[in-house]
Amino acid sequence: MRAAFFREAGKPLEIGTTADPTPAPDDVIIAVQRAGICGSDLHITQYGAAPSGTVLGHEFAGEIVALGSAVQGEWKLGDRVTALPIHACGECDACDKDLRALCSSNVFTGTGLARPGAYAEYVGARASTLQRLPAGVSFEQGAMVEPLAVAHHAVSMARIEKGAAVLVIGAGPIGAAATLFARLAGAGHVVVSERSDVRRQRALEVGATAAIDPVAENLGERFRAITGRAPEVVLECVGMPGLIQEGLAVAGVRARIVVVGVCFEEDRFHPLTGLTKEASIHFSQCYHERDFEAVIGLLASGKADARPLHTQTVGFAELPTAFEALRTAMGQCKVLIDPRG
Repeated sequence: MRAAFFREAGKPLEIGTTADPTPAPDDVIIAVQRAGICGSDLHITQYGAAPSGTVLGHEFAGEIVALGSAVQGEWKLGDRVTALPIHACGECDACDKDLRALCSSNVFTGTGLARPGAYAEYVGARASTLQRLPAGVSFEQGAMVEPLAVAHHAVSMARIEKGAAVLVIGAGPIGAAATLFARLAGAGHVVVSERSDVRRQRALEVGATAAIDPVAENLGERFRAITGRAPEVVLECVGMPGLIQEGLAVAGVRARIVVVGVCFEEDRFHPLTGLTKEASIHFSQCYHERDFEAVIGLLASGKADARPLHTQTVGFAELPTAFEALRTAMGQCKVLIDPRG
């Protein structure tokens, strides 16, 4: 099969071929119809956080083409699916609490050689992690379920009350999705802070009540002018040093700051800023299968429209260039890969 390989930091992905995968007893093989490029994939290649030869890609949807010998029951060839890209041990404290994404031994699909990802024609997945795609959910939507689930989980952790004033920092794929789910959760105001005018407009398309350019305006003052109060919930969806402190600084009394952005660098914030407000900081790392189920249900019912987030689809020929362009292409949101394109 064809696949895109990460070789070393600073070098573009390399398109090549490798043997078609065969399923382990508890696995299935999925013919990838669409795969998503994630910001964490960009970080992995920037920092060389995966071994040479890794096939990236943990956001995907496709059809089952092979079943492991132990897979029985509801799954059959041709089923349309996505999957949680999780391979947990099943025995640790996190797994005992049904928090497999937090398993200390977990291996995410597409982050190493043991579990090649979906930048390929085929990808393996544990049958226990599969999620069925209803007829009304396209493969494009199915490939976006994973990042949507990240945002859904973060919004669930935020415990947004009806009518609440919410600040979303960043309007990339996760920030835009968090905006969508915050509105669905009943927030009265969902104000997005974003430097890119294209992304600010996209945030408005998915439900933001207002969008602020934090370079041109004072974020705290402008938020209060729009909503009449300070944020009761802050969703940090960028992952750059300094943004936790920014969220604390603008947040209101007993506000909840949920950190969703993945920061690969050391960061600092002033505890006194949060102490004087009794603010709380929560880190939202991933998701639960219930988040996948909820997102698929919202897509199928039409209550959630993720189409504005999908900005481009590329084939393998375009993939290395498109991947590198995402490091600076602020106008893009979710770029999908068509392995057969």
